[in-house]
Amino acid sequence: MILSVLSATGTSDASSDPAKPTLKDAQEQAGQAAGWVEQNWSTWLSVGLRILLIVVIAFVLRAVIRRTITKFVDRMNRRSEAGATSALGGLLVNTERRRQRSEAIGSVLRSVASFVILGTAALMVLGAFKINLAPLLASAGVAGVAIGFGARNLVTDFLSGVFMILEDQYGVGDTIDAGVASGEVIEVGLRVTKLRGAEGEIWYVRNGEVKRIGNLSQGWSTAAVDVTVRADEDLDKVKETLTEVAETMSKSEPWNEMLWGPVEVLGLDSVLLDSMVVGVSAKTMPGKSLTISRELRWRIKQAFDEAGIRIVGGVPAQVDGEAADPSAGVSAPSAYASATSPQSLAASPIPPANLSK
Repeated sequence: MILSVLSATGTSDASSDPAKPTLKDAQEQAGQAAGWVEQNWSTWLSVGLRILLIVVIAFVLRAVIRRTITKFVDRMNRRSEAGATSALGGLLVNTERRRQRSEAIGSVLRSVASFVILGTAALMVLGAFKINLAPLLASAGVAGVAIGFGARNLVTDFLSGVFMILEDQYGVGDTIDAGVASGEVIEVGLRVTKLRGAEGEIWYVRNGEVKRIGNLSQGWSTAAVDVTVRADEDLDKVKETLTEVAETMSKSEPWNEMLWGPVEVLGLDSVLLDSMVVGVSAKTMPGKSLTISRELRWRIKQAFDEAGIRIVGGVPAQVDGEAADPSAGVSAPSAYASATSPQSLAASPIPPANLSK
C-alpha cells in the first residue's frame, strides 16, 4: 500500500515539472525547424547563386580588363620600338623611357579598374543580403568629403603625377629644373619626384608643388662660349683661329659623338673701348653642353696662346718697343702705412687713464 502511494506521487511530480524536456517537445521543435528550412531553402539558394554569380562576373571582368590594358601597353611599346628604328627616331626617342612610361600608365589603369570593379561587386553582395546601403553610402560620402578636404594636397600630388607621366614631361635619367629644386631625376612617383642635385644631395619634390619644369635632356642642348679679346686684335686672325679649333674638335674623339652639329663662330656680340666679345656656339647631345663648353674654352685658350692673341685680363702689350711701367699695376701707398701720419694717429686707440694717482 505504501509503495503504491509513493510510486503514484513520483509519477505525478515528473509529469508536472515544466523545465524537463520531453520527447514530444523535441519532436515539435524538430518539426518546426524542418518546416522553417523547407520554407526558406529556396531563398537561400537564390541568394547564394546571386552572390556566386556576382563574384564570378566581377573576377572575369577584372581579368579581361587587366588583360586588355596589358595588350594596350605592349602595343605602345611596339610602336615606340618601331619609331626608334629610323636615324632621327633613334636620336629623339628613348625606347626604355617609353617602356617605363607605358608600364607606369598600365599599372595605374589596372589599379583603378580593380578598385572600381571589386568595390561595385562588394556593394552588390551586400545588397543581396538585404542590407540597406543608403546609410552606408551616406556615411562613405561624408567620410570621402572629410578625407578630401584633409588630404587635398595628397590628391593634388597624385593627379599631378598622373598627368606628368601621361604627358611624358620627364623621366628617369633626365636633368630638369623644377623651380624648387634642380638635378637628375632618379625616381618618378605618382606623389613625389626624387632628384639628385649637383653636389650629390637628394631632393624630394612633391608633384603638386611643381609649377613649371625645364627639361635639359630632351632633344638637344646648346654649348655657348663667349670669347673676350682686346679691341685692337685682328678679327680675321681671331676668326681663323676659332675655325681651326672648331674643325679640330669636331674630328677628335669622343667630342665628335657629343657634337650634333658643327661648331659655329657667330661673330661679334659686343664691342667696347678696350675689349670685344666673339660668340661661339655648338649643338650637343642632351646634358653635354657644359662638358663641350669647358673643352672649347680649353682649346681656344691654347690656340690663342700659340697665335699670340691676347685676351682681356692678360699682361698689357708693349707699345712702340717700350716696356710697360712695372709700377702701373701698383696702387698708391696708403696714409695708414705710416704710424706718424694724422690718419694713423686718429685711428689709434685712446690709452687708458692712469688710476695709480
